[in-house]
Parts: sequence; structure tokens; C-alpha cells
Amino acid sequence: MKNIALEVDNLSKQYRLGQVGTGTISHDLNRWWHKVRGKEDPYLKIGEANDRTKSGDSDYVWALRDINFQIEQGDAVGIIGRNGAGKSTLLKLLSKVTKPTLGEIKVKGRIASLLEVGTGFHPEMTGRENIYLNGAILGMTRREIKRKFDEIVDFAGVERYIDTPVKRYSSGMYVRLAFAVAAHLESEILIVDEVLAVGDAEFQKKCLGKMGDVSKGEGRTVLFVSHNMASVKQLCNTGILMNEGQLVYQGSASNSVIEYQKQSKLSSSYAANSLSEALGNENIRVISFSVESLSDELISISSGIAITLKFYNAKPGINLDATFELRTTEENIVFHTGALISQNKDSKRGIYSVSFEISPNLLNAGHYYFQLIFGENQRYELLKLENFIGFEIENENIGNNSFLLPGVIRPKFKYNINIEQ
Repeated sequence: MKNIALEVDNLSKQYRLGQVGTGTISHDLNRWWHKVRGKEDPYLKIGEANDRTKSGDSDYVWALRDINFQIEQGDAVGIIGRNGAGKSTLLKLLSKVTKPTLGEIKVKGRIASLLEVGTGFHPEMTGRENIYLNGAILGMTRREIKRKFDEIVDFAGVERYIDTPVKRYSSGMYVRLAFAVAAHLESEILIVDEVLAVGDAEFQKKCLGKMGDVSKGEGRTVLFVSHNMASVKQLCNTGILMNEGQLVYQGSASNSVIEYQKQSKLSSSYAANSLSEALGNENIRVISFSVESLSDELISISSGIAITLKFYNAKPGINLDATFELRTTEENIVFHTGALISQNKDSKRGIYSVSFEISPNLLNAGHYYFQLIFGENQRYELLKLENFIGFEIENENIGNNSFLLPGVIRPKFKYNINIEQ
């Protein structure tokens, strides 16, 4: 018999745009009048999908719509999807930060959640006081918290500042202590949103290890939201894929990542209609960016790739550089290379173009995307465009076979073969 830790039935959450609260007095009266007559809320019949990229005709949007799933005790579940897919809203409902519009949530045990930096912390209280406060909120006794206290402080690495008000903590220290409290206090379910990105790489690795211990070693249930697909595959055994407020896939973590990658194909080119409409800010505006095959229309392993960037610089008199970071869909960095646009603080205000080539027979078949970063003196970020341009390298077909080989690179070496007697 399955030991269900968390069950969600027909869960939906509706918001009204541009309003504080649920709407106007007239809407509230209309809702009340329908309720006393035993009729359905009239505003549940309207509303649009939560597609943040498009304007709509309705003031109501469904952040979540008809979500159903069960999670067994001890499962580590990765919740993935694009920004605005409904992941954080789902976690807020599960954590009882907000109420659902429709549906029911059944929870077996206590929930510890880390939804944003310093969730549940009081800024005027010290780190020590906040550990006891969080434990009390989770229903722990003072004896239970005291037993875990030294372990929490040691994991967070903030012993020197434990009696300092947390309002004086950096964001990294804040999230260190908050995660340590959530992971070490004895709750049956641990919910973690994409807050670990605030910490450094070493701490992120430490957190992933702890979540693995919580799930596999202690048999507790973990819900983990992340845009890092490698972390999801490493930590989680099952996955939930969200899109526009709906659950579109549930299965193994690996298959969920594959489904997400299918939906996340980005355009291989960008061109603004005018400088005023170009992506960017007061420093830099990207006019165009393209990724094209060197030999034919299809980008393949043997074709080679041409990358061309055109942008407008509005900051004269600086050392300007443009960095191209190529990543796989699993967040592995293929290369991180920068072009020095100007040195000796001689940048001019105006339009620049940068181009370079990726050699044939270098990258393997698969999906890739560029992040584009503009800096000053190779330190200050003037503009960063994440997941900006995506493209696919087609696999080479030899005869009737398609050789899908592992690895990020697939170089074509010249082999010297000799037979020795």
C-alpha cells in the first residue's frame, strides 16, 4: 500500500490583475449573493491562462488550474517549468502561505518551506532567536530545537554572527541560515524554491547533498523547484512539469527534463524592429543576434556555426567587453568567452558588430543556448540576457544509421593506425 505524504485534488488559484485583494466591493457582494443562494462563484467561470507574454481581455488569470498529483513519502520531486508557469504559486499553496481558490490539499506531517530569502525570519531578531522562532512555528518543542541547534549553526557557517540581528546579514548569510533551519528541523516534508542560487557554488553543492540525505537517508519528502536541470536530475527521482498554470507532465526526473527541453526551444535569431524597441537598458541595446550554419541552412555537427551580434553602446569612455556563454539545456557550460570591444577607456557611443565562428566537427548534436553579458572593465555587468538565443545541432546521418554519441563535443580526429608485428 502506498504511503502518501501529499495529495492534491483539482487545485486551482485565481488572481485579479491590478488589484490589491480579490477585487472590488461589487464583486465581493456578487460572490456573497451567489453563495447564500447556493450557486457557484460567478468569477470562477471567467479568467484566462497565465501567459505572461501576451495581453488579455480579462482582469482574472488562473495562476493554477486543475492540478492533481500524489507524492509518496520519501520521494524527491523536482518541479520545473518556465518563469510564470505556476511553480512558486503551487509551493505557496502547499506551504499554506495563501489559500486555493478551488481544490483540496491533503498533507501527512509537518511542512518546512524555504520559498524566498529569509522566509519566516524576523529581521530585528538575532539568528539564534530566529532558529527558535522557526522551530516553534513548525511545532517543535524547545528541547527538539536545542538538540539540533549546534548542527544548524555549523551547517550554516554563521557562528560568529549567530547573536547578531539578521537584518545585518548579507543575502548569502540569510539563505544559509534559513536553509539550515528548514533542512535540520524535524519536519516530514521539505519545500525549497529557487533560493539556493543566492548562495555560492560550494554552499549550493552542500545544500543539494543535504537534501539528498533528507530524502534518501531520512525518508523525508522533498519538493524542489529549480531551473538547473542537472541539479533536478541529480537530486530528484520524480518530476512535475508546469506550463501556464497547468500540470503538463509527471514522471521520472529524467523524462520530465526531456519534456521540458522539448518545450523550451528558443529562436536561433533575434532582430529588433527599431533601436527604441531593442532589448536592453540605458547602457546597452541589442539590435540583432544570429546563429547560422557555415555551409548550408541546417546546423549540423560538420557544418560549423557563424555567430553575429549587433548592439548599441550608450556608455562612452569605458573598457567595454561582450561575453558569450554557451550552455547545454542541462546547464553545463560549454564555453565562456569574451570579446574586448574597447580598451584604454576609448569606447564610443554608437553601433558595434561582433562575429566569430565555431569550427566544424566540434560540438555534438543537441540543444544549446547563449547567454549574453556586457561588462565594464571585465567586472561590472552593464547588461545580462539569460537563455537569450537557442539552437539545435542536428545529428549526422551515416547510411541508414544515426550515431547518437554521448558528450558535449564530438571532434573529428585524424587517426594514424599501424599494425605492429
